[in-house]
Amino acid sequence: MESEPNDVIVLSAVSQGSKKFEKIRNKTRIDDKELNNLLERLENKSFITVIEKKGFFGPKKEIILTEKGEKELEERKFELQKNWNNMVTLWKSGNKQELEQYMDNNRSILPSMIFLGIIDMMMFSSMMSFVGLAMASFIPDQFMYDPNSPDIGHDSGQGGDVGSGDLGHGDGGPGDMGGFDVNF
Repeated sequence: MESEPNDVIVLSAVSQGSKKFEKIRNKTRIDDKELNNLLERLENKSFITVIEKKGFFGPKKEIILTEKGEKELEERKFELQKNWNNMVTLWKSGNKQELEQYMDNNRSILPSMIFLGIIDMMMFSSMMSFVGLAMASFIPDQFMYDPNSPDIGHDSGQGGDVGSGDLGHGDGGPGDMGGFDVNF
């Protein structure tokens, strides 16, 4: 999973209780085709497993994080936290050029850091101002606040707080009774 930042986002969504395709898609804001490919890759690596359960209207498929997937997610969280700590250290040192270069070199992991709630958004905003860049140049459109989104900013979930939304953490879990229609 070396350079696949969306893999860790999907693993995190599953670990937080999103057990069906639609819930993962809504939480991660990854388009259907890419999400299906990610889920296939994660299943092939034994990070997730798909189980069928009986449902009122027929069988329902649920995605479950495996022990191997939990371990991978924890390792990736640790790596991302180290990267965030490096950014903070560079910011505090006052070296604009090094910070800007570090952020540019690690641009691909920023969405994962945001989704997992590792980045302190106020501090990140200060870093962006410090180096003279706009937040939009580093944050993908899928993580920009959308007031019409049914998932972002409308639940009381955990972590990942961005602006007035929390990237949809908190849905799924024990009362989540659906399945998904994607074949992997």
